[in-house]
Amino acid sequence: MPESEPGHRDLLVRASPDAYGTPPGDPGWFGADSLAWRVHADLGPMLIGGLASLLLQSLHPLVMQGVEDHSEYRRDPFGRLQRTAEFIAATTYGGEALASQQVRRVQAIHRRVRGATPAGVSYSADDPELLAYVHVTEVWSFLQAYQRYSPAPLLLEEKNRYLEEMSVVAYRLGAAEVPVTTGGVRAYLRKIRPSLGAGDAARATASFLTSPPPALGLGGRSAYLTLAEAGIDLLPSWARPMLGLARPLVFRAGVVRPAALALTAGLRFSIGPSPVLESARKRARA
Repeated sequence: MPESEPGHRDLLVRASPDAYGTPPGDPGWFGADSLAWRVHADLGPMLIGGLASLLLQSLHPLVMQGVEDHSEYRRDPFGRLQRTAEFIAATTYGGEALASQQVRRVQAIHRRVRGATPAGVSYSADDPELLAYVHVTEVWSFLQAYQRYSPAPLLLEEKNRYLEEMSVVAYRLGAAEVPVTTGGVRAYLRKIRPSLGAGDAARATASFLTSPPPALGLGGRSAYLTLAEAGIDLLPSWARPMLGLARPLVFRAGVVRPAALALTAGLRFSIGPSPVLESARKRARA
């Protein structure tokens, strides 16, 4: 999210939607018929999936150490989310030049993010395996949230096609081999699970991410809590207790999911079509 509290329409990207309107005829990396365009246009599930992915990413010790050493997310959480949203919007809906520009910007940042854990294990943000973990947890969380809270969930073939489409972004960033099927993602998470863990930093991050920012009013805090609980609900069953976020199934199924369904439907109705998506469609049609 940006430095000042945004309107919902501005959450996807800081740049003007006009930046997505050129050059005429450029389909970008995916094109108007892609699953990426469809999934990423639904703001509510994207917010829920984004929170879930950040919680999952905190479980990787090297990813978490990099965040602790180099991120100012506690001081500027809105800014971090805004920059992430800008990257997703540009690589999803932008033309070739805009998407490539965003990747180069992130790669330049990654080259400066390196260090070591207290135990002396080195890390680097441009490590292909760390990039793969961040990518997999992100797109998997987006997909899971879309499946649960979209009025038109994807079929199995469409889910696999979405994962394959999004692998383009991972490889452009420099990630190692990433899974492109639902079965592949589940196998990847099973394989990497023994190397995950929740130390004090991860639990503190989870507490921070699931607590409404003080600047929000009563309505905003209620909405944020709903999104946060829905993100917790999306986590694998083994991840919630690791982060101290265990919730009874009756609460998750009977309270959280109906509330999140109502909130995402309300966002969909009140916001209407994304101006970024509309601009990208006009560019692709031209």
